[in-house]
Amino acid sequence: MALSYKARRRWSLVILLVGLPVYMIVAVNVVELFNRPPILVELLIYVLLGVVWALPFKAVFKGVGKPDPQTPPQDSDGR
Repeated sequence: MALSYKARRRWSLVILLVGLPVYMIVAVNVVELFNRPPILVELLIYVLLGVVWALPFKAVFKGVGKPDPQTPPQDSDGR
């Protein structure tokens, strides 16, 4: 089932405002499991975790910054 444009916008806000901070806390705790690895290894872990969190939500974020595709286009003078 595909999400509507409005639903994708709402879910993207929920993911960014609630899910991302929770994921950041989890990522820091995962790195602390390794007792502060060397700085380059730690950086690599954070970069990988930073990319991995967005992969499941790719469909939700796709096209959210664009205008609603189902609304009729407005004239150039704004009426």
